Amino acid sequence: MSNSTFRPAVPYYSQWESADLVPDFVTGQLDAADDPLWQKSGADSPEEYAFWAPRMCGVACLRMALDHWRHPVPSSILLVRELLEAGAYVREGSDSVKGLIYRPFAEYVRARWGLTAEVRPDLAASELPKVISSGGLALLSVHKTIRTPDIDPSSRGGHLVLAVGTTEESVLLHNPSGFPGRSQVAAEVPWARLDAFYAGRGVILGA
Repeated sequence: MSNSTFRPAVPYYSQWESADLVPDFVTGQLDAADDPLWQKSGADSPEEYAFWAPRMCGVACLRMALDHWRHPVPSSILLVRELLEAGAYVREGSDSVKGLIYRPFAEYVRARWGLTAEVRPDLAASELPKVISSGGLALLSVHKTIRTPDIDPSSRGGHLVLAVGTTEESVLLHNPSGFPGRSQVAAEVPWARLDAFYAGRGVILGA
């Protein structure tokens, strides 16, 4: 792996409005509908927000990228609605969603925001230092429990994080469902542990 260290200054966004309460949302101690900041999401109701908040990891990653490249940052639910229209999310009944679907997401990002977006179904971890040192950011599909990388997950993929830096020892991830002070901002995941969580696919974003 690269001997260089790359740490772009990328703003952080959680997929819940109250980033400090993520541990309570994740464990079920607090319902997302009771998020005191739910209205900041742009949702019409606490129920709409509570439905989408656990599903908005990709939206949070996009908001980070937009802020990083000095674009306006819409509210999370506004982006959800645009991504639904673009086909990047597909509602399946009243309680299920298919997505984030990479190709329509990438097409939306290019058309709506003028960013580059390359779908990579075979994005090797070894490519990340070059991607980031070249000015890019990478959405990676990982298991949601990557917030505790010392514990083996049950599978790979299913949750999106944003790779924002690399060191010789680790990849640095902004995790939309990470825990405050531990695994939200530039969380270090050792290369040797990444493979247990990483599905080997993602989307490379660039200005």
